[in-house]
Amino acid sequence: MSQDAIGLQLRSTVKREGILELSLARIPTPEPNSDEVVVRIDASPVNPSDLGLLFGSADMSTAKLSGTPQQPVVTASISPAALRNVAGRIDQSLPVGNEGAGVVVRAGSSDEARALVGKTVAIVGGAMYAQFRTIKASQCLVLPPGTTPAEGASCFVNPLTVLGMVETMRAEGHSALVHTAAASNLGQMLVKLCIADGIPLVSIVRRPEHVELLKALGAGHVLTSSAPAFMDELTEALAATGATLAFDAIGGGKLASQILSCMEAAANRAAREYSRYGSAKKKQLYIYGGLDRGPTELTRNFGMAWGVGGWLLTAFLQKIGPGAAQKLRERVAAEIKTTFASHYDKEVSLAEALRLEEIAVYGKQATGRKYLINPNQGLGR
Repeated sequence: MSQDAIGLQLRSTVKREGILELSLARIPTPEPNSDEVVVRIDASPVNPSDLGLLFGSADMSTAKLSGTPQQPVVTASISPAALRNVAGRIDQSLPVGNEGAGVVVRAGSSDEARALVGKTVAIVGGAMYAQFRTIKASQCLVLPPGTTPAEGASCFVNPLTVLGMVETMRAEGHSALVHTAAASNLGQMLVKLCIADGIPLVSIVRRPEHVELLKALGAGHVLTSSAPAFMDELTEALAATGATLAFDAIGGGKLASQILSCMEAAANRAAREYSRYGSAKKKQLYIYGGLDRGPTELTRNFGMAWGVGGWLLTAFLQKIGPGAAQKLRERVAAEIKTTFASHYDKEVSLAEALRLEEIAVYGKQATGRKYLINPNQGLGR
């Protein structure tokens, strides 16, 4: 293995004594097999789904920095209760980063692999916070000419999630959607997708200032969950759209219950007679995020025709099969600068991503503070 095949990679380790360690390691890049390529990763987003693996249930308010500016090491404490939740990964040094984009710099012997050399591609599969990633050529999504790695870095998690929400809606016989924490990058994509596909959408945000953000994109129903008249406004929006399916990024607290209650109230407006069992209209809420890690509180005032469950992108893609999933990926690539465009607050290098002041920002998962890691920034080629 030549020296130029050694690349930096961000690693996360949960130690048995209850300590999280984040560091940069020099890792050999595997030579590609005949059907594989090596991608130089030039952009990889920090998604909420990355933070669980990255931080390993640690209390990041206890984080301390050591090492050097080029080789930083971050440590943080993990409580005994939290350590039990990550027992399966104790003393394992794990790579981080679900997705990314970059340029194919080496390829195996197959025609499919060699055809990708020099192409800008988006990939998914973990270990993306690294200078290089060896991956099957079939897993590469070739980006349209003129698309930068930064523009294509978020080709999978958020775009396929919003497409998956819409496909789930259609498959389960619903005609409109409700989405929470809706001012996020993902929420903005969903607004644009629903407008493009003519799907009624009710967007619920957490702060008044986020309303105008979505209204500027063309959103029709944007509600603030903290508003005094929220329940009345939500019922009106649900009655207008007929939405009976919700995707909840928050998880904990009372919001899920409030949505189901308002769906029931909207459905009862069309009821011809009273039923002690509530409306027969099925109301479904899927929790797909965990911005609030507290208990999900349900007040059973929404009849008997309801469901609450979890929704995971990987399970959805497995369910629809590779052919249907590829069609969704192709749509993402075609609309990566429009419907599925992502916006980032800051781009950082691998070393900068381990600065405590940066962790304090992207670790909050705040709207408008999305980070992009460029593993090759400042390291030359």
